[in-house]
Amino acid sequence: MAKSSIRYDCSKCPGYCCSYDRIEVKDSDVKRIAKHFGVTVEEAERKYFRWYTPDERILKHRKDEIYGSICRFFDRDERHCTIYKARPAVCRSYPNGNKCGYYDFLVFERKHQDDDEFIPSA
Repeated sequence: MAKSSIRYDCSKCPGYCCSYDRIEVKDSDVKRIAKHFGVTVEEAERKYFRWYTPDERILKHRKDEIYGSICRFFDRDERHCTIYKARPAVCRSYPNGNKCGYYDFLVFERKHQDDDEFIPSA
């Protein structure tokens, strides 16, 4: 069976998935991001991540004018990931298919608002 083509464009999205409160980070992600910044795993742990539960480490956030808060590695002016090549596995696999529900919603709203840059507010 042929693989379906991707039907979304992350470059036209203001970073909705990057605003998720819990963006899980595995040990391999920590190592990759530490290497990306040229810091130790211990330093990366302190600077970039926090433990949500004893079993779940997540990315730290910072304020964002669109979503309230967003991943600390998200460029809020350019609206893109600043560590794309080193991003966590969960980010690499999102949205787990050939469609992104938020992108579909965004395209619909932009069409009906007659505004190619419209961003629905919360």
